[in-house]
Amino acid sequence: MTEVFTGSFTQQEPISDEGIAAAVEVMRHGRLHRYNTAAEEISHTALLEEEFAAFTGAKYALAVASGGYAIGAALRAAGVQHGDRVLTNAFTLAPVPGAIASVGGIPDLVEVTEDLVIDLDHLEAKAATGQSKYLLLSHMRGHICDMDRLMAICNAQGIKVIEDCAHTMGATFKGIQSGRHGLIGCYSTQTYKHMNSGEGGFLVTDDAETMARAIILSGSYMLYERHRAAPPPEVFERVKYVTPNISGRMDNLRAAILRPQIATLQERIDGWNARYARVEEGLSNCPGLRTIRHHADAVQVGSSIQFLLSDWPAEKVTGLLSRCTNRGVELKWFGKAEPVAFTSRYDSWQYFDAEKLPKTDRVLAGLIDMRLPLTFSLSGCDLIARIIREEVSILHQAR
Repeated sequence: MTEVFTGSFTQQEPISDEGIAAAVEVMRHGRLHRYNTAAEEISHTALLEEEFAAFTGAKYALAVASGGYAIGAALRAAGVQHGDRVLTNAFTLAPVPGAIASVGGIPDLVEVTEDLVIDLDHLEAKAATGQSKYLLLSHMRGHICDMDRLMAICNAQGIKVIEDCAHTMGATFKGIQSGRHGLIGCYSTQTYKHMNSGEGGFLVTDDAETMARAIILSGSYMLYERHRAAPPPEVFERVKYVTPNISGRMDNLRAAILRPQIATLQERIDGWNARYARVEEGLSNCPGLRTIRHHADAVQVGSSIQFLLSDWPAEKVTGLLSRCTNRGVELKWFGKAEPVAFTSRYDSWQYFDAEKLPKTDRVLAGLIDMRLPLTFSLSGCDLIARIIREEVSILHQAR
């Protein structure tokens, strides 16, 4: 009898009772805006920032409306001006080049390797030209490159690094939290990320003036003293008149939902990694399929899994997706010519001129992606791996 998976690939865990109670309390008193506080009250948003800064080990943290907003604010706070070239991975999601374009920057794409990390040889060559002083590094789908070498390349050329950690909240490289190697780390709390407030994000940094600019940018008006994970007031005095207000604040309702999730984040990370390991083991040594290798010093968060169908013709890839869908397994293909839902290729971003990237083209042509929500059981993950393995084997043999 043919096995079928019946779970939902978009069903997240429920918000905890503690988060629900905190959210209801905010709704009852009505002070949703982060700066609307009663006498002696500290807003949920300000407390969340303190707690997230402590979690990452950063001096300063800012909670904002989305991960994409966090990246845009980070680029502005780092000094990106209209017409500046910003290096970034060719394999990422549309909000990353979109954030660069939103500040008037020009994305300068870097090749990706078969292990889905930025190609450090190509980065080094591009950095050496001196055409860019910024790198927006996307830890796409949770894969972390050799951060020691990357930072050595960028430091040698005076390149400021902004890390997009939408998929690596809680991941580490040599024990250091993702987002803590460069000038600024940016995170997302969109529903499918590692903390869930529907929409939301953070940026963290140890640089006082960078954070002061980011807080003014987020729409603090002159209420910046109500931030706790923030620089002292005298730092704001240097930037407050020359930094525009581009409002993107987080509200107290989302902050109330998020605060309890910090305490349980490591437990959820362990859960994702257990599910990832089961699917990865089930797909290992499958003819026609290549799993992704991880850097020995990186500890990822396996909230999704990817594999490569190297040099498969497009019709075989679409055939696999259809066959797996018929058995309840939802796979996404990053090589599809037309953007679908969250997936897109770099040639879909036609608001800037991108050079052809043959290594990335080959990787994307066979790149398959799948979510691993915590609502899946471990036995369900075993079943998913069996289904994928069976269907890949059928089509690979047919080739």
